Amino acid sequence: MGFEDIFAITRISASGLSAERLRMEVIANNLANAFSTRSVTGQPYRRKDVVFEAVLRNRLGKAELNGVRVAGIEDDPSDFVRVYQPGHPDADADGYVLYPNVNLPLEMVNLLTASRAYEANLKVLQTFRQMMEQAFVLLRG
Repeated sequence: MGFEDIFAITRISASGLSAERLRMEVIANNLANAFSTRSVTGQPYRRKDVVFEAVLRNRLGKAELNGVRVAGIEDDPSDFVRVYQPGHPDADADGYVLYPNVNLPLEMVNLLTASRAYEANLKVLQTFRQMMEQAFVLLRG
């Protein structure tokens, strides 16, 4: 095992931290706009989702995992929620208002899983640091 292989752990965990942080930001944006009936486009806010992809490196003819990155942020193509509210300023001729396709319980579950993944990556970095400190103590003494 080479010296750079030891620090691959930190590189992989750091990429996970960064990706999950962005995912939590997008989820927070979805939650903040859950009742926004009009955006810049004139349509209701459309829920967004983060897409991850593995970062691979080629080493001696083998593909090795080298982290994760955000491949993109995509709009959720599901239908808007149609609610009958004839007095609403954004109601159509039939009295229906289109609300964003944000499902609050789903967003809360996604936020929880993103938070747990962030914590797991942070714990890996903390454990790695503790192990390195112990290794240095053993090497000194």
